[in-house]
Amino acid sequence: MSEALPTVFLVDDDERVLRALARLLAAAGYAVRTHQSPQAFLAEHDPAVPGCAVLDLSMPEIDGLAIQAALAIGPVVRPVIFLTGAGDIPTSVRAMKAGAVDFLTKPVERDALVAAIERALAADRAARRTREGGAAASARLETLTPREREVLLHVVAGRQNKQIAHDLGASIKTIKVHRGRVMAKMGAQSVIDLVHAAEAAGIASPIRGGRDL
Repeated sequence: MSEALPTVFLVDDDERVLRALARLLAAAGYAVRTHQSPQAFLAEHDPAVPGCAVLDLSMPEIDGLAIQAALAIGPVVRPVIFLTGAGDIPTSVRAMKAGAVDFLTKPVERDALVAAIERALAADRAARRTREGGAAASARLETLTPREREVLLHVVAGRQNKQIAHDLGASIKTIKVHRGRVMAKMGAQSVIDLVHAAEAAGIASPIRGGRDL
C-alpha cells in the first residue's frame, strides 16, 4: 500500500481567502484540503494523514488556538501555521509556546507561507519517524523472555556482566548468552544502540557507569 501524500489542511471561515490560498498552494505542488468550518474540519480530520494545518486565528465559535489544542491530542501532534489579519503579539506568543511552526500576517507572502509549510512538513515527518521507530522497538521488546528483559534493564543501566550475574543469581556465561540474545532481538550492535532502542520502546534507564564487558 502506498504511503499517503503529505496534505496541507487549510481552515479559514473567509471563503475568498480559502480559495486564494488553495490555488496558491496547489500551484506550488501541494495536496490541499480546504475547510471553511472549523467544526467540520475537526469532525473529518484524520491524524493518520501526514501533513500540516494552516489555520486562521480568528474564527467564530472555534478559533485557531482551540483547533491547535485539539490537534495536539494524540500520538502525533499536527504541526500548525497560523494566519491572522491583525498583528496580535500576545496571541502569537501563546501560539508559538503551544508549538506553532509560524505565525503569519495576512495578506501572506507566497514565499513566507511555502517556507513555513516546508518546516511544518519536515517536523511532521520527523515526528512520524520517531513514532514508527518507537512502535518497532516496542515490538522487538515483546520478543524478549522475562529473563532477557531483566538483563536488558541491567545492561542499559550500565551494569557489568559480573554485576548482572551476581544480581540475578546466574553465571557470567549465562548472562553473556542472554545479553547476546537481547542485542540480537533488539537489533543493537552496541550498548548505546541498545539504550536508544530501549528508550524508543519507552524504557528510560540512562547508563550510570560500569565498563562494558
